[in-house]
Amino acid sequence: MLMSFKEGKPREQHTESHRARKMGISSETWWFALVFGGAPLLVWVLLTWWNEIWYIGPLKLRYSGYVKLPPGTMGLPYFGEMLSFLWYFKILHLPDEFIEAKKQRLASSGHHLSSPVLRLRTSESSVAVVNGKAHTRLRSYVFNAINSPDALKRIFLVVQPRISSSLQLWADKVTLNGMKETKKVTFANIGKMFANFEPGLVLDSLDGYFAGIIGGVRAQRINVPGTTYHHALKCRKSATDIFRKELESRRLHAKSHIEERNDLMDGLINMKDKQGKKLGDGEVIDNIVSLVIAGYESTSLASMWSFYYLAKFPDVLQKLRVSDNLDMNNSWSSLECVSQCNSMQDENLAMTHKKNGNFITAKDISELKYTNKVVEEIIRLANVAPFIFRIVKEDTEYQGFKIPKDWKIIIWLRHLHTDPRNYNDPMSFNPDRWNGPAKPGTFQVFGGGARICAGNMLARVQIAIFLHYLAIGYKWELINPGTKTMYLPHPKPEDGLQIKFKRI
Repeated sequence: MLMSFKEGKPREQHTESHRARKMGISSETWWFALVFGGAPLLVWVLLTWWNEIWYIGPLKLRYSGYVKLPPGTMGLPYFGEMLSFLWYFKILHLPDEFIEAKKQRLASSGHHLSSPVLRLRTSESSVAVVNGKAHTRLRSYVFNAINSPDALKRIFLVVQPRISSSLQLWADKVTLNGMKETKKVTFANIGKMFANFEPGLVLDSLDGYFAGIIGGVRAQRINVPGTTYHHALKCRKSATDIFRKELESRRLHAKSHIEERNDLMDGLINMKDKQGKKLGDGEVIDNIVSLVIAGYESTSLASMWSFYYLAKFPDVLQKLRVSDNLDMNNSWSSLECVSQCNSMQDENLAMTHKKNGNFITAKDISELKYTNKVVEEIIRLANVAPFIFRIVKEDTEYQGFKIPKDWKIIIWLRHLHTDPRNYNDPMSFNPDRWNGPAKPGTFQVFGGGARICAGNMLARVQIAIFLHYLAIGYKWELINPGTKTMYLPHPKPEDGLQIKFKRI
């Protein structure tokens, strides 16, 4: 009995020790699950509700506890719905899926790009930002400086030689990067028209800086070295410094009565309001930078997409070459035009024959009826600016929902231009759809109303000139016709549009 008792005691101690260890392990497992399972879940819930509390809470107080806002989610703090936006636009390459999901929620609300991102591409004294009388004053000058008869005459003299010579150089290369080359010639034109810069080191430096600025237009506002936004800010400062030096040089030369350069910068320098007040140096520089950004990317990308769509739709290219590039009431009869224009290889098409080797004019462009339809269709499908922002000036009711003052509205231009309710077979490249005007409010490539881009005609004219010389003298084919499209910061082919290019 004694032996049995002594032998049994260690067994009891062993069992109790085992039970204690087991309870300890269970407790540790529970805490481990809580820390690594429950805590992240709690953090996620707090993160997803933080914007709701931060933005919606004050509104409920303002409207006595009840406010009917458009359906949607505010997303994560600071980032909002940016991660979802990037997933569709940058990873999946399906921007329309993102837009469609929002459309199904009526006027979906959300917390997306914050307004400071927009200030990267403009400044407080830019025509794109100022309001009221200041906006009217600036926009009036910019519009007249670009669209007046004298301005158009200068533009045609600047643009055509560069486009014509560039096309000849491209033909000598045989293969080329369409995006790179169209950007180069477009920037050379803008540099000359806006600040009288000639091709060289300064213009090359500016080209690099503006590429950096545009890259940060839709970047998240993280001003840390290594980020796109930080790089864009540095590029903007460098570009501003170049324009400031040019402006100071002009101020100095003005005292010596040196002849004005008759470009946009000189126009802004000499501009006066009704009280005789001129723009300050900062205002001149801000507007030059903003206008270069607006004009550079839109025109160059639209020109690049010309290659793509005309290669994909050769019937449009054929019609562009042989169609009504002539006012039939001028030097040729209809019979002569048909006779001379039947061959796609004939470089002496209607307008070329009419001009007898001279450059075309603004009046000539207005006679290129089909060419202008092609321009409209290119800029509709290119959707260089997929959306624009507007700020709600006062509390607004929309379909029974409250849109609070100071909220930002995103207008999805891409959806407007590809909606079957607005355009029949919208993804088809069909210039003939422009035989009549678009439905009101459905064509917003350059915005609309008082905020419509002042340089919209400048862009159209440059693209029309490009198409004219392209169609009459050259042929090309896409090297990678199935290449994917990248959508940020602007739509462009993944391969930069590699093409084989030669003279007809």
